[in-house]
Amino acid sequence: MSHPPSPRTNAVVAVLAFAGIVVSLMQTLVIPIVPELPRLLDAPASDTAWAVTATLLAAAVATPVMGRLGDMYGKRRMLLVSIVLLVAGSVVCALSDSLVPMIVGRVLQGLASGVIPLGISIMRDELPAERLGSATALMSASLGIGGALGLPAAALIADYFNWHVLFWTSAGMGVAALMCVLLFVPESKVRTGGRFDLVGGVGLAVGLVCLLLAISKGADWGWGSGTTLGLFTAAALVLLTWGWWELRTEQPLVDLRTTARRQVLVTNLASIAVGFAMFAMSLVIPQLLQLPAQTGYGLGKSMLVAGLCMAPSGLVMMATAPVSAAISRTKGPKVTLMVGVLIIALGYSLNIVLMSEVWHFILVACVIGTGVGFGYGSMPALIMSAVPASETAAANSLNTLMRSLGTSSASAVAGVILAQMTTNLGGYALPSENAFKVVLAVGAGAALLAFVVASFIPRQGAAAADGEPVRSEGSAEPAGAAKR
Repeated sequence: MSHPPSPRTNAVVAVLAFAGIVVSLMQTLVIPIVPELPRLLDAPASDTAWAVTATLLAAAVATPVMGRLGDMYGKRRMLLVSIVLLVAGSVVCALSDSLVPMIVGRVLQGLASGVIPLGISIMRDELPAERLGSATALMSASLGIGGALGLPAAALIADYFNWHVLFWTSAGMGVAALMCVLLFVPESKVRTGGRFDLVGGVGLAVGLVCLLLAISKGADWGWGSGTTLGLFTAAALVLLTWGWWELRTEQPLVDLRTTARRQVLVTNLASIAVGFAMFAMSLVIPQLLQLPAQTGYGLGKSMLVAGLCMAPSGLVMMATAPVSAAISRTKGPKVTLMVGVLIIALGYSLNIVLMSEVWHFILVACVIGTGVGFGYGSMPALIMSAVPASETAAANSLNTLMRSLGTSSASAVAGVILAQMTTNLGGYALPSENAFKVVLAVGAGAALLAFVVASFIPRQGAAAADGEPVRSEGSAEPAGAAKR
């Protein structure tokens, strides 16, 4: 029998979702000022690009580490540490006028990325079963919601205020999130304890930095350059060695045996494809809206207008969270994920033929946002129904990392396509219309690949999506066990 949600439950969900949105804003915070950074920081464009890359690398390292530390020492504690790092990074960036402090601040902001998987894990421990599905769907989707809503907000601030205000604003939002967590979010009693796997943490950090550095900078350095190939080789060797270590240590950073369970493994593989498919939209739509109308396919709009066209997709992701949870409850999260990626593929297919009016892009962004909301909402349910409660944060963190690998790969692939297929306008090489259509087709293809991969997820009882007790090589506690 379901009961009306208590005010305390609603507060926990609202606070955690707000914290997730604040952290995901860091993805799009600097996009409006990226072209101006060389002048603002008095540094070459190749160096100021690190203001974006540094956050990506820090987030990749921090996400699995914070998840494991949360399982060991307390998820709320690590959530607070993450938000403090975000506030500190924002203040450092707000006070900076040169490259080095800006990069340091952006690294600190990236280290806060563990907030979303930690929030999902707190929800599993604290919420009643009937609220868990919709709450985790909203928390998971906050990664896309913050990115979509952050772009127009950042563009508005950058247009009308000093650029430092961007970071003072993010610092203020971080402080608000910190206060709300302190007031409303309880500490979970579900912990593993034990000793932190320092060797595993360092190994994973080195391997991920090498891999993501090669992916994100390969286009600048040359995909066949010694540096890029060396980094890919180093990443492969380090990650293989790391895997060997994790299988042999008693208390690993990532339990690869749990990760190798079919449901977890296939969900993580699908997450890479979904992350790729989602990010392609963020790369194509703003560019097409801002390219000069003289190209014949650009609409000549401002960054602010482009951001406003993307914003509805974030609102749609928020609105689809309860729908995603309802489908997962009745049909199972596997079905929700497969429906979501088909909607994403439909959105990209529409964009290939509808790209001449502003409303075309708003429609496409909303369709893709619906699919992302479904896909991101189903993943925590799939992960949590396959792992013990004591490993929830680490497992969700790894899933978040897989999505990040997908978005990084999308950026690299789209960058190559747009750089190779160009047209000339006034002596400047710009991406051609066909280049954008190819990227859209690749995005649709990634979504269809995710559909195929998701079809291999074992069919499970739909009840698991709403936090019913699971059994994983022994017994895992039901959601909310710590509370009840």
